Amino acid sequence: MIKLSDTQLVLLGAAAQRDDRNVLPLPGSLRGGAAKKVVGALLRRGFIAETVTDRITKADPALNRIWRNDEEGRAILLHITAAGLDALGIEADSAPQSPDEADGEAAGGTHPTAAPGAPVRRAPRAGTKLAMLVDMLRADGGATCDELAAALEWRRHTVRGALAGAVRKRLGLNVTAREVDGRGRVYSIK
Repeated sequence: MIKLSDTQLVLLGAAAQRDDRNVLPLPGSLRGGAAKKVVGALLRRGFIAETVTDRITKADPALNRIWRNDEEGRAILLHITAAGLDALGIEADSAPQSPDEADGEAAGGTHPTAAPGAPVRRAPRAGTKLAMLVDMLRADGGATCDELAAALEWRRHTVRGALAGAVRKRLGLNVTAREVDGRGRVYSIK
């Protein structure tokens, strides 16, 4: 299983949810040397790649949509690769837009042909942790956050993030939570 830090998971997960697959904007708490270190590690592992555009646009730290500029002043963007999607357990079912098609706006989590606001429905690749998570949620009786964390070898906050991001937003599944005596809060998919 591919080991990723929590920050790397957040960056890749956010990029996977965007139609243009752009890694940027980075979270507000990730700046300067820390941003370069995390992005550099993902670049070296091939989970993200730099894309040179034809646009001559100055990188603006306030907007945080352009990674850097090349020697000729062209904007360089960062996008998630098929290997990055694979590391998250997502099949690369659609190619990202070319950088020139990306208008610089946050793409959100919708498919261009879907109704506005409708979540993109993707199936997790079999054998991945995300597929295990969905299977545990679909099982009779559901699963608690602690049970999911133990089975997936994740931390509780990673489980909660996956429930909100990957399962609810990206997969479009309806996760319900209820209190069960002796177990606590139990999550399930109907």
